[in-house]
Amino acid sequence: MEGNLEAAIESLLNVEKQMRLAGEVSGTRKAVIDIIQLCYEARAWKTLNDQIVLLSKRRGQLKQAVTAMVQQAMQYIDETPDLEMRIELIKTLNSVSAGKIYVEIERARLIKKLAKIREEQGQIAEAADLMQEVAVETFGAMAKTEKIAFILEQVRLCLDRQDYVRAQILSRKISPRVFYVDPSKEKKKPKEGDAVVEEAPADIPSLLELKRIYYELMIRYHSHSNDYLEICRSYKAIYEIPSVKEDPSQWIPVLRKICWYLVLSPHDPMQSSLLNSTLEDKNLSEIPHFRLLLKQLVTMEVIQWTSLWDTYRAEFENENNMLGGPLGDKAAEDLRQRIIEHNILVVAKYYTKITIKRLAELLCLSLQDTEKHMSDMVVSKSLVAKIDRPMGIVCFQVAKDSNDVLNSWAMNLEKLLDLVEKSCHQIHKETMVHKAALRV
Repeated sequence: MEGNLEAAIESLLNVEKQMRLAGEVSGTRKAVIDIIQLCYEARAWKTLNDQIVLLSKRRGQLKQAVTAMVQQAMQYIDETPDLEMRIELIKTLNSVSAGKIYVEIERARLIKKLAKIREEQGQIAEAADLMQEVAVETFGAMAKTEKIAFILEQVRLCLDRQDYVRAQILSRKISPRVFYVDPSKEKKKPKEGDAVVEEAPADIPSLLELKRIYYELMIRYHSHSNDYLEICRSYKAIYEIPSVKEDPSQWIPVLRKICWYLVLSPHDPMQSSLLNSTLEDKNLSEIPHFRLLLKQLVTMEVIQWTSLWDTYRAEFENENNMLGGPLGDKAAEDLRQRIIEHNILVVAKYYTKITIKRLAELLCLSLQDTEKHMSDMVVSKSLVAKIDRPMGIVCFQVAKDSNDVLNSWAMNLEKLLDLVEKSCHQIHKETMVHKAALRV
């Protein structure tokens, strides 16, 4: 049997040589595929590997023949008898396609297969290193969804090995705007000379599914640095996916997470904007507890921490069992911090000066903690305040420079002159009316 195989391969190699030297593309391609198929049917896996290397190295080998050979051999990867032989075939095809731009897509798919095997073996670092070798964003002929799926796999492996810096670099290769493009409008007829874009394989998720995977990975990344506002924005993007918004079992946990992370986010214009837009969401009426929580944050009134925590503690602990997982170890501590910050901002709105003692009473804190929280807010520029320690007074007024004082004085003077002019006009009007009445 082995002798028959060698004789058949030798015969086909002669045919391949004749076709190759004559420049016959279809003939060479057919001869190459026949050799590969013959080895596969005979289950001669070692011979198959040897023939792939031999055919790729033949002098003046045609690009089309190499492409056809690699594509044909890739179909046999899942048919290999054992894992060792599978890895060997992948490595052979990988070495053959290395540095050849016309089989770059096939090489990317081969590396993805090998990385998956390494991951299943528990070698996460090696799998991540393999995937990072390939820069799919430069592949013009690869489908957009396949590129995104490949980059997301690179990001996931980096997060699994806790390489957060490289995960961030790779994630920036995907612009979030790509998920908001209408696929029906994007399909255009290719112009003459344009590279033909291949269809994505059947196992590649749709653009909306990729959007969800992308934002779930971003949540994992931002959770590492406790960037609550970015986590909230990621959940907001997931919430807007049509398949999520249509299913209450999916959108209720996501909306709960949006509310929690909004409350946990430090006060700034972006947080304030998201807070107000979330309050306008009609779906929030389905979870009235959270509507009330957000309402308290936009209402300029002091919030009592103990009563708030007693009300929402059960909801907070229940997040562990909800879709998306727990809020994090520091979340409870950060929630208290946000409530204190809210209360300080409320006091600053209503007072220009207040004693530290009275401020501590309003915040239900000790004098030292009150001063510490205020100092942190001043450093982060979310509050303007000065503490007079000997007098024990906090001043919330903004210090004005000479230009501001002059502008304020000029504005007040202008208002005064307008008022005098208006008064003169009214007096003149009354005088004219009375004179007219006397004449009559």
